[in-house]
Amino acid sequence: MKFEQPVALKEIARLINARLVGNTEAYATGINEIHMVEEGDLVFVDHPKYYETCIKSAASFIIINKETDFPEGKALLVTDEPFEAYLKIVEQYRPFKPSMDLVAASAVVGEGSVVMPNVYLGNNVVIGKNCVIYPNVTILDHCVIGDHVIIQSGTVIGGDAFYYNKKTNREIHYKKMTSCGRVVIKDFVEIGAGCTIDRGVTGDTVIGEGTKIDNQVHIGHDTVVGRNCLFAAQVGIAGAVVIEDEVILWGQVGISKTLTIGKGAVINAQSGVPSSLDGGKIYFGTPALEARTKVKELAWIKRIPEMWDKLKALSSGTVNEK
Repeated sequence: MKFEQPVALKEIARLINARLVGNTEAYATGINEIHMVEEGDLVFVDHPKYYETCIKSAASFIIINKETDFPEGKALLVTDEPFEAYLKIVEQYRPFKPSMDLVAASAVVGEGSVVMPNVYLGNNVVIGKNCVIYPNVTILDHCVIGDHVIIQSGTVIGGDAFYYNKKTNREIHYKKMTSCGRVVIKDFVEIGAGCTIDRGVTGDTVIGEGTKIDNQVHIGHDTVVGRNCLFAAQVGIAGAVVIEDEVILWGQVGISKTLTIGKGAVINAQSGVPSSLDGGKIYFGTPALEARTKVKELAWIKRIPEMWDKLKALSSGTVNEK
């Protein structure tokens, strides 16, 4: 999330009751997650496992629960509960302000676009030119739709990320991490009926130009989809995935979080993807392997009963000879 204008670190430190160490006169331009931070961003960390990663990241300012060494020019905001500090910052600079109108006053619809009955457009939604938004579509706050986009009935764009902070010393272990990111859908994208595309936690979920998405597809927070991809029905993609250009995912493919699918990869139906895959190859199975390798593997598996029977027969014959 980018702030509307740079904010003095001293002001943020007062807001979250933090001790400011380092570049105390700096200004922050936004707050972001560790895998998406840029220079000028704030990031928070509350576990020693991730201290070094955050300190060495592109983030200029780190909200942390323990003072530690850090590079010159950066700053620490030291506070006991960095996660609670994050929530305060989001509440202050992107507060939840529900629009009770079907089309919020701040929503913008471009020339030639058609918005059919019962479509909900939230605050600061932008829809480009020559789009068709079918009935009962929901596009939530701050989402951006490009030109020549088609969105079929019942689809929800910009739902909250499935993202929680877990601490077992609380009665409720999972505490919601407020989503303040966006969904950005580029030009000439088509999205089927009953799809869900979640907003980024702090960054953007992006669907690249020319990508086509079938019905009942789910795309998780902060996922970045490239150009000219094709996703068949019931594909499920977890958070923070990078899908490069021209990837094809056939029906019911499931993709785990924080991995990369290379350019031009094709993943056949009902495959499960737990780790990154190279581009330019065809994959199948769970876990997904190159299709030719997987087919050979399945052929050998089918032969197991036959091979077992032969082994038992051989063993029986050996015993009889003795």
